[in-house]
Amino acid sequence: MQSLKDMDVLHSGAAEAFADLFQPDTDAPAEYFKIYERKPGLEPETKLMLAVLEDAIGCFQNFVCATDNRQKKWFLEAEEWFTEEESEWIFSFENICDVLRLDPQYLRQGLISWKRKRLAGGVVESRQASCCIKAAVSVIQRRPMVDNDRSAR
Repeated sequence: MQSLKDMDVLHSGAAEAFADLFQPDTDAPAEYFKIYERKPGLEPETKLMLAVLEDAIGCFQNFVCATDNRQKKWFLEAEEWFTEEESEWIFSFENICDVLRLDPQYLRQGLISWKRKRLAGGVVESRQASCCIKAAVSVIQRRPMVDNDRSAR
């Protein structure tokens, strides 16, 4: 039979091993953030969001005066998408603008103004908003995308 002293040694060794098991892994956060840190240029998800925005602007501008039912539907869907506010859908207009660091209200006002001029018979360049988006995108691509939650750590 083991002595009490031997049992105490075994118990303290097991306790130390057990305590070591739950020590924080100081390398894990650095390894995690290294894997998931932002790369230069636009992420694929951001490119997809930009493509969705460009397509919606194209539908809005190209089909504002549409006579074909299908094209009218595309215009109305794009217009509804631009005017919807406070949607939690990841591909909502406001969420996409947030990711691309664009002011959704400014874009809305520009599109409404463009539509008003177009319907009034004024000559409006239909690529005007698309050019503004492309200029904004070139700025977005040049500046680093920083996650505010991560930079606060």
